[in-house]
Amino acid sequence: MMLHNRVRSLSILLAASAVFAFSSPAFSQDVTESHLKAARAAVAAIHATDPFDNILPQAAAALESQLIQKNPDMQELIGKTISEKALALASRRADLEKEAALAYAKVFSEKELTDIANFYNSDSGKKLLDSGPTVTRDLVKAADIWQNGVGRDLAQQVGETLAAAAKAKAPAAPAAPADGAAPADDAAPADGAAPADNN
Repeated sequence: MMLHNRVRSLSILLAASAVFAFSSPAFSQDVTESHLKAARAAVAAIHATDPFDNILPQAAAALESQLIQKNPDMQELIGKTISEKALALASRRADLEKEAALAYAKVFSEKELTDIANFYNSDSGKKLLDSGPTVTRDLVKAADIWQNGVGRDLAQQVGETLAAAAKAKAPAAPAAPADGAAPADDAAPADGAAPADNN
């Protein structure tokens, strides 16, 4: 996963869990206005809700396609009506921004949120968001090469150790006589040879 996507994925997870976290109305009352303001600034700085930008347009497009398929004679009215209604619903994006801010306020202190916003609004923070995916992609490539090298070397080194252990366990082969050496007295005669006369 790319760094930017990881930050956004965390944001999505936190925003989704907010529905359960805020089931108690007391929670909203515990968040001060300044804490919520810091959370909103952090959410904006890391573009936490950007992944949700296409939800309404996609829902509108899917509905338009579905309705036109059923009522092709009303295509113009369907398109116009959906555009108007979707535009009116766009203002509800503020609800999502509020939920995201509450989710972050639940996890991070006001100071931490201010620090996050300050960093991601700085040149370094903006560069991290913009260039992070490229750096992460390069890191993944380097990690793949490293992984292949480590796996290869591990297999080779383990194989060498096991081969040496197997060789040490094998029974020793009888030593061959040196060239020109006479066979031992009790050596068996070659096939067809008469036994030696000891008289």
